[in-house]
Amino acid sequence: MGQQIDDTTHKATRAVSAVTDALEDSVIAARRVARDGADAATELLYNTKRRLQRNPIESVAVTFAAGLAAGTMIGWMMKPGKSQKQSE
Repeated sequence: MGQQIDDTTHKATRAVSAVTDALEDSVIAARRVARDGADAATELLYNTKRRLQRNPIESVAVTFAAGLAAGTMIGWMMKPGKSQKQSE
């Protein structure tokens, strides 16, 4: 009976150790992904800033066009349709 308890204790200890190792690996991987994401965001911000400084007129024109397109789409979507006018 004592041997069986020792075997069970040993198996439980190995299982806990395996779970702990897996958890530590997951935490390390999550930290790596977060760091890589932060690095990518920083690089994107830097590249955007550099592009704005090199091409300010083009940047303003593209932003204006995007705003105009978005405003037109929103206005078109909010405009009442023919089906609502006929029901009145």
